[in-house]
Amino acid sequence: MNNRATAVFIASFFTVLAAYSIRYAYGTLLPEMLPALAITKAQAGVIYASYFIAYTIFSPIMGRVADRYDMRIIISVFMAIMGLGAFLMQFAGSLWQASLFYGITGMGCAACWAPVMALNQRWTSDKKRGMSLALVDAGSTIGVMTAGAVVPLLVSVSDWHLGWRVLGTFGLILAVVNFILIRDRPAHENQPNPSKKQASITYKELLTDRRFWFIGLAYLLVGVSIQIPFTFLSTYAVQELKNPYETATRLITVIGVAGLVGKLTLGPLSDKIGRINIMLICALLTMIGCLGIAFSQSWILFILSFIFGVGYGACWSMYAACAADLFSKESSGAIIGLWTVYLGIGLTISPVIAGWTADKSGTLMWGFIIAAAAGLGTMILLLPLYKNKNFKIR
Repeated sequence: MNNRATAVFIASFFTVLAAYSIRYAYGTLLPEMLPALAITKAQAGVIYASYFIAYTIFSPIMGRVADRYDMRIIISVFMAIMGLGAFLMQFAGSLWQASLFYGITGMGCAACWAPVMALNQRWTSDKKRGMSLALVDAGSTIGVMTAGAVVPLLVSVSDWHLGWRVLGTFGLILAVVNFILIRDRPAHENQPNPSKKQASITYKELLTDRRFWFIGLAYLLVGVSIQIPFTFLSTYAVQELKNPYETATRLITVIGVAGLVGKLTLGPLSDKIGRINIMLICALLTMIGCLGIAFSQSWILFILSFIFGVGYGACWSMYAACAADLFSKESSGAIIGLWTVYLGIGLTISPVIAGWTADKSGTLMWGFIIAAAAGLGTMILLLPLYKNKNFKIR
């Protein structure tokens, strides 16, 4: 890996780290925000949903734009927007203000996944795609660990406002760093190459390919199975299981550690045994983790959180790698961006549904059961691709 490729890798890693720190800090800060904002769990889900609505709307746009324009500008500008939104969250005093500011954050985050993954595929050989994307995506688990370990320390020093202030400032600083380190593509790819145009793929072609729909719908359910625990696990442990706040937030740290294990083991393994196999394993692990969390407490929660975390950690880079494996490397940004619409739907509706069921039933247990069912659904959707590796029915 040359110096420029290393710089791009470092910038990408920290971009993903910041994006996921800011995304999942919400669940860590939520137990403190609920009484301060005087909101219900369903309304807390609405705030989170505002993030994912913006994220979902802008992700396919960012994916398509990233395939055509300079990623250095795109990623830097939208990183700044994400940092600004997180910084403004400290000033939220009502439901609508928090929803607006977190929506701005989600808009910025839309350029911190699909474009970043597409960028790194340009700088990585095909034989090492799974390993490379897994290493970049390791930033997400470090981000989760940051949300679970560092953010509670900030709260203990001051309050939840300080958590958003630090996260927002971190994002704004990284926007400048990205502009310095990132380059759009290797120098040899800047030369005219007619084959690139032939290698691209249109949305019409994608939408008439059943593989695209099977993976897209599976990605939607992945959003449901993963987002519910990240939104409400800390609140569940504090309010229903009567754990101290510091103990409850350590569950998120455990998920982050397990996610790193999943990325660094299952990611490289996918280069040998196939992405679909690993995607199925990830879905199975998240299903087991969510179902166990619904019926467990005490130290067993940490074991189940670890199981969930291993599955959560590896799944994201697998879907990104599938875009190039099954369709087109040159159009991977657009493909990942369009798949993110499905993911965004799952991420948007799941906190609201889980929060609403908790308000109605008096327990968050049903939310984790819904998450486990979504994990099972993911496995069912991926099975046709597993049984037929050349699955391509139009």
